[in-house]
Amino acid sequence: MSAVLQVANLNTRLDAASGEVRAVDGIDFEIARGECFALVGESGSGKSMTALSVMRLLPEAGRIADGRVLLDGQELLALPEAAMRAVRGRRVAMIFQEPSTALNPVLTVGRQIAEVIERHSRDRNPEAKVLELLKAVGIPDPESRIHSFPFQLSGGQRQRVMIAAALAADPEVLIADEPTTALDVTIQAQILELLKQLQAERQMAILFITHDLGIVWQMAQRVAVMREGKIVELASREEFFRAPRHPYSQKLFAALPERLPGRVSEEAQAASADAPVIAEARDLKVWFPIRKGVFKRVVGHVRAVDGVSLAVRAGRTLALVGESGSGKTTAGKAMLRLIEPTGGEVIFEGTSLRMLSRAELRSRRRAMQIVFQDPYASLNPRMRVTDILAEGMKSLGVGTSDAGRAARMAELLEQVGLPREALGRYPHEFSGGQRQRIAIARALAVEPKLIVCDEPTSALDVSVQAQILNLLKSLQERLGIAYLFITHNIAVVEYLAHEVAVMYQGRIVEHGAAQAVLRSPQDDYTRALLSAVPRVGTS
Repeated sequence: MSAVLQVANLNTRLDAASGEVRAVDGIDFEIARGECFALVGESGSGKSMTALSVMRLLPEAGRIADGRVLLDGQELLALPEAAMRAVRGRRVAMIFQEPSTALNPVLTVGRQIAEVIERHSRDRNPEAKVLELLKAVGIPDPESRIHSFPFQLSGGQRQRVMIAAALAADPEVLIADEPTTALDVTIQAQILELLKQLQAERQMAILFITHDLGIVWQMAQRVAVMREGKIVELASREEFFRAPRHPYSQKLFAALPERLPGRVSEEAQAASADAPVIAEARDLKVWFPIRKGVFKRVVGHVRAVDGVSLAVRAGRTLALVGESGSGKTTAGKAMLRLIEPTGGEVIFEGTSLRMLSRAELRSRRRAMQIVFQDPYASLNPRMRVTDILAEGMKSLGVGTSDAGRAARMAELLEQVGLPREALGRYPHEFSGGQRQRIAIARALAVEPKLIVCDEPTSALDVSVQAQILNLLKSLQERLGIAYLFITHNIAVVEYLAHEVAVMYQGRIVEHGAAQAVLRSPQDDYTRALLSAVPRVGTS
């Protein structure tokens, strides 16, 4: 097949305070029509910067120093900006990693998809196609969701909207930068199947950036591994998975959760099954009112959490698994009283949180922390890392001096795999995975007893994910921390969790020991979840 996209000797530089950074360092590859080419590597290795270079969407400090990018023989780097705008979206489209920053917060999702269609076609009444796209990417009730704003959707639903917008103009080349990171496995399976179908029907080329080797096995024909701005290995899918040649590629395989040593055994699950309950939800309900009419009268409720009961024990991990929008994150926030429950009780260390005053609840905050799904939105962009970490420590009385807190912060960064120099930098100066490490360090800084982890490793490549999982497990073993771990990654559940609760439409449909639920699920929905998990060596 002929190459539709060719990249030759691409060099991208970033101007940083410490000097020039070689973000992309002389890489070469090409993608044929109808081919899926996977770009794999650590966070910060240059994968996303390669995609932004192709699209000519570099940050202000970035510049292309050398190289060529050819689309059907046309040199994209030589085009004037007006001509390049006609290429973006119509001929080459991109699914960005972080939908919360890529989507316009003041426009409805339907309007944003319609803009793409109107700009690149003569269709001046695109609503029918917008609805078709929303259905194709698995948005429930698209007729009403078309009028929703991004903040009214879950993280996974926002990502689906991004995918719909990227597909709206039927591009020749689709650049997918971690397009399924925020999606649960069932919707991920639908999206991957949709991309495969579109690729076959339209002979669309796909540059697929991911850290999930299961997805690489399922989607790609060829694989390139990036490290420090360079491609260190390029091979067909079969060759790569049969015998990766480069030591770094071998390290990626060794870091897969299913291959990590020290997974929670049945003996370990049984040994801690009678540990004291540190946090418990009893018939927890969170209902959001639906208001209509001029006077905004309440005409119904969205039952985001509808009678959930679960218990998290000291030193144990309870994994909460389910589809995007099933109520997992809402339940986690309600357990910390970050969202006020509509009904039910949350008991923390024997005390009902609903009975506490604001001042009493504040004193409890040190023992209860959360790591949010989107680190870009949860970290203050105007604060340096040292201030982000110190803020909670100071307000909750951790440490007796600035020097002691500074030493603790340096230790935390080392634990989550960041250099000490990161303390003086701002969140925007880090990759997505590095920002998530900062968020985890912030939660750990106040020495909590319970951490609600809302997809904390979804933005991380497998090697860093392995570090974080090992870190969380070692902290649990050493300090007895309890985790409520919200995730769609079944391999992470297998490695870390003692118990699993499966959530569907606001309710728990299955709950039990992790090994029992994963090996012999009783509920049809749980079986559907497990069957949708992409695994290396299976299609």
